Amino acid sequence: MVLSQRQREELNKAIADYMSSNGYLNALAEFQKETNMPGEIEKKYAGLLEKKWTSVIRLQKKVMDLEARLAEAEKEYNTGAPTRDKRSPTEWIPRPPEKYSLSGHRSPVTRVIFHPTFSVMVSASEDATIKIWDYETGDYERTLKGHTDSVQDVAFDQSGKLLASCSADMSIKLWDFNGFECLKTMHGHDHNVSSITFMPSGDFLVSASRDKTIKMWEIATGYCVKTFTGHREWVRMVRVNQDGSLLASCSNDQTIRVWVVATKECKAELREHDHVVECVTWAPEASHQYICEAAGNDIKKGARSGPYLVSGSRDKSIKIWDVSTGLCLFTLIGHDNWVRGVLCHPGGKFIVSASDDRTLRIWDIKNKRCQKTLDAHQHFVTSLDFHRSNPYVITGSVDQQVKVWECR
Repeated sequence: MVLSQRQREELNKAIADYMSSNGYLNALAEFQKETNMPGEIEKKYAGLLEKKWTSVIRLQKKVMDLEARLAEAEKEYNTGAPTRDKRSPTEWIPRPPEKYSLSGHRSPVTRVIFHPTFSVMVSASEDATIKIWDYETGDYERTLKGHTDSVQDVAFDQSGKLLASCSADMSIKLWDFNGFECLKTMHGHDHNVSSITFMPSGDFLVSASRDKTIKMWEIATGYCVKTFTGHREWVRMVRVNQDGSLLASCSNDQTIRVWVVATKECKAELREHDHVVECVTWAPEASHQYICEAAGNDIKKGARSGPYLVSGSRDKSIKIWDVSTGLCLFTLIGHDNWVRGVLCHPGGKFIVSASDDRTLRIWDIKNKRCQKTLDAHQHFVTSLDFHRSNPYVITGSVDQQVKVWECR
């Protein structure tokens, strides 16, 4: 590397300053003689060599960091796209950056869900509205107004013709998703209604409330036909299993309860979380083999295992439970804040979670580890949904945005 005359003189002076400040005076005298340097070294060269030396090392580290990140991004780009790497849909996971970031809500988004058949999604918010968006084009479609307080949850029946919503105004509303009219408003809870879901038959709705109860409603009449009591605090979420025989609920009392729908009895009380349990989901059949491998159980021929539940809590952990034994099989640790949403990947291999640490995480069930972390939002991530058949994930956040993520 060739230095100009001026650079060479500056380097010599910096070296001379280094020698004099470190007391190498004989060497300095010889060096000045050989380089024909005048006696005095200007002030501005004081400590220059050390400064350059440390800043070069710091910059080198920065360059290496950036190169590593670039390599990661290139790998993401090359292996991420469906055409480049023939991954089967069971392996598809959301990839950054988001495809769309949709704004319109004026308060935190509380829930996001996909329509079962149309290319639309629905978001609920603390601004008391429900908004409908096209997730393929990113277009806003319409707003449903009627609730007078924060909308806490929304759910479709299996056909997608009916939408149910529940709110802090203590009511549940049923909407016709073709004409977008409110068909019914159901009252009966004594406090904030935090969760709503349809029974698989489509004839009943199930809701959970801060009044500590879970209620079942007949859709045809709008009457409450059953009340499940047992939780000692606010019931955060209720979810029905595939055949509609069991309900799972989670609560501020730090427990998850499993209920038999037919008899209203509490079949299991699962306790191991150290804080409010925010969310719960039933693991689909496709996940069972991976959960068994992770828990170290060999499925004997004919031996029935499960059903299994996945729960997320304010203790920052995700737990996987065997309902038949009431035991926690294993725990996934990694989020740095409350876990607000958990879902199983339709392919069965992964659990996807959303958290107040602003991330979306994909967990490899079999190896019980976090496979990918996406920095999803500018604020707490409150909700997520995974499309049953199309490669999309959606998230909602306190930052008032709804984001659409493509999977590949």
